[in-house]
Amino acid sequence: MEPDSVIEDKTIELMCSVPRSLWLGCSNLVESMCALRCLQSMPSVRCLQNTSVMEDQNEDESPKKNTLWQISNGTSSVIVSRKRPSEGNYQKEKDLCIKYFDQWSESDQVEFVEHLISRMCHYQHGHINSYLKPMLQRDFITALPEQGLDHIAENILSYLDARSLCAAELVCKEWQRVISEGMLWKKLIERMVRTDPLWKGLSERRAWDQYLFKNRPTDGPPNSFYRSLYPKIIQDIETIESNWRCGRHNLQRIQCRSENSKGVYCLQYDDEKIISGLRDNSIKIWDKTSLECLKILTGHTGSVLCLQYDERVIVTGSSDSTVRVWDVNTGEVLNTLIHHNEAVLHLRFSNGLMVTCSKDRSIAVWDMASPTDITLRRVLVGHRAAVNVVDFDDKYIVSASGDRTIKVWSTSTCEFVRTLNGHKRGIACLQYRDRLVVSGSSDNTIRLWDIECGACLRVLEGHEELVRCIRFDNKRIVSGAYDGKIKVWDLQAALDPRAPASTLCLRTLVEHSGRVFRLQFDEFQIISSSHDDTILIWDFLNVPPSAQNETRSPSRTYTYISR
Repeated sequence: MEPDSVIEDKTIELMCSVPRSLWLGCSNLVESMCALRCLQSMPSVRCLQNTSVMEDQNEDESPKKNTLWQISNGTSSVIVSRKRPSEGNYQKEKDLCIKYFDQWSESDQVEFVEHLISRMCHYQHGHINSYLKPMLQRDFITALPEQGLDHIAENILSYLDARSLCAAELVCKEWQRVISEGMLWKKLIERMVRTDPLWKGLSERRAWDQYLFKNRPTDGPPNSFYRSLYPKIIQDIETIESNWRCGRHNLQRIQCRSENSKGVYCLQYDDEKIISGLRDNSIKIWDKTSLECLKILTGHTGSVLCLQYDERVIVTGSSDSTVRVWDVNTGEVLNTLIHHNEAVLHLRFSNGLMVTCSKDRSIAVWDMASPTDITLRRVLVGHRAAVNVVDFDDKYIVSASGDRTIKVWSTSTCEFVRTLNGHKRGIACLQYRDRLVVSGSSDNTIRLWDIECGACLRVLEGHEELVRCIRFDNKRIVSGAYDGKIKVWDLQAALDPRAPASTLCLRTLVEHSGRVFRLQFDEFQIISSSHDDTILIWDFLNVPPSAQNETRSPSRTYTYISR
């Protein structure tokens, strides 16, 4: 009997002589070795080994044999050896198979091919895969126009972002033609304008919105115009972001010239106007471009503490305990609501619902069928001090009070939901959107809350006096305080528990000489009002070149990138 080492050597030698498909079909090396030992012991294999040299010597004298090897997994090994049929018979049989195959339906053909493939070994599968790969690789962008389907190719490529669109232009001339004739750079810019308020606002302010959302005129800009416009837009966006972080701005000032007591308690603006509520009991409407006073509304007998307007009405709340509704175009008083017993400190309205709050510790929920048809739905009580601010959406009403608490109520039922505790002193301001509540307090801090679980997510410290007003969007928080300062905070960093506290405040803006009472902001500007009787417009878009060079931009990664 031969020693194991000799058998092992012969086994390895046999492994090299048999098709890979035989031993690759085994699940592991041990199974392969066992299978090959069995093969060695079979007469047909011994015969094959003994005659292999003779076949090499007589290669020219006798035709080659075609041997089929097969191992069934988990069962004994079987080898079937047969001669390949003569070339003539094989060709006839193949032609007959193809003839029958062509007569079958597509589903029958697929079923037949699947059956054939299932009978093949791994090695044969590899050959078929290599054959099919190039057949399955299609340049569909080039192929579709050949079938008269240019619009489908354009539609597919229109989903690419700017970087991918640049790469697609370099694939070949046909891809470049589809992108150019399909005006895909124009469509990309239009998609950004539809979905991003920064792009929308920039298109209006830079006046390139005139080239968008129109059928291409015969003498209109070609695709190359939009391709060169895109990087200019990106450069503008990066400049705006840098100006925000570095505090570079163009400042405009409105002197309100109050007749008696000075101070601008509240404001709201749009692209055409600024509407402000003053301590001298008046409401002033300003032209946003010329900064001239267009109209003065009078009627309140106390300071105008809060206001909100839409395209139809202005609603104001006053220290005279009343809520008044004015026609936004004519300035006529349409309605006066008398309910609260003390000053109306804040109000919000939207989609037929209005919520007001008062120094009398109550919250009133009103149904607004029309400017003249406003009825009281419910009074919410529970705060133990003046309710300074309210906000709401379809799910929750949120209120904050001098009693140091934030209370959450159901909008639909007006039932109490939960209390948010954490501030050490009274709360002066808040904003609520989605799950996030941001509040400012006379403890000089700002807190971020998850309204669903009531958890405090972050405490922002930096103001030296009461935080009087606060607003946030998806990028930043802007706060104003009785210390006369406006601070800009990084919202995303504030929501990240790993971010160091020292990195959260991006910039402190100091121009007001008195307490900051109210502010509003968008992607391009902050507009704020103060006890100093001024309204300031902080413009981060139209910054003069001299100011651009004053501060070097910090090293930051921005959301928008150019190629």
